[in-house]
Amino acid sequence: MKYFFDYNIKYQEVDADKRLRLPNMENYLIEVAGTVADQLNFGIQRLHPEGKTWVLTRMALLIDYLPTYLEHMTIETWIESNAHMISTRNFRIYITEKDGSRRQIGECATQWAVLDMVKREIVNIFDRPIFDADAIDGERLDIPRAARMLPITEPTGVVSHIVQYTDVDYNNHCNSCKYLEAMVNAARPDWLGHRIRLDINYQHEVRLGEQIDTYYLMLPDGIQYQQKNAKGETSCAAKITVLD
Repeated sequence: MKYFFDYNIKYQEVDADKRLRLPNMENYLIEVAGTVADQLNFGIQRLHPEGKTWVLTRMALLIDYLPTYLEHMTIETWIESNAHMISTRNFRIYITEKDGSRRQIGECATQWAVLDMVKREIVNIFDRPIFDADAIDGERLDIPRAARMLPITEPTGVVSHIVQYTDVDYNNHCNSCKYLEAMVNAARPDWLGHRIRLDINYQHEVRLGEQIDTYYLMLPDGIQYQQKNAKGETSCAAKITVLD
């Protein structure tokens, strides 16, 4: 089953070029995923009273064009599969042209897992009757899944950040979009007018007051990132590739 959500890009969501910031695009996708999960009765409204929540583990986003202020954006989403403790949810992103037609500007493949907020570990709940097979659409996108990235051994630079009050979300850890925000604040490629691909892997959660160090490596076609926590573990790894 496919679901569609409509938005108008807001003033506070765009950058100096009047284009939607990449972390805000990710936020829209996360919001859509959460809304559908709640509608299907397996979202955080159902899981939070049990001490469980959904967490994003991987994302591969291919975007041709970042919408501008006041443009009308539509996000289409569906569940591809629920298997092996991972739910795969896909998206297509559209804008509405001046003549009223809809143009696709991007697509995204994501993987999600359920976190036990007491034990802070991933758990399997897909055997529950709330996961109706009719809710699974099954369509797979052509884009490759988010790639695994090797550690950065010779970074171009590193920027440190302490997780603040405004970084922490409903799940009492750093919000997924805030990792990406710290990355593009540390360094970003010139993507204005280009197609870009974002690969991002979330590996260890970071909580209020903890430090994350964003290592970045400038590449001919973009930037690779590796964020480490105070223990030296990789909390998040990502790459932004400028395609053309």
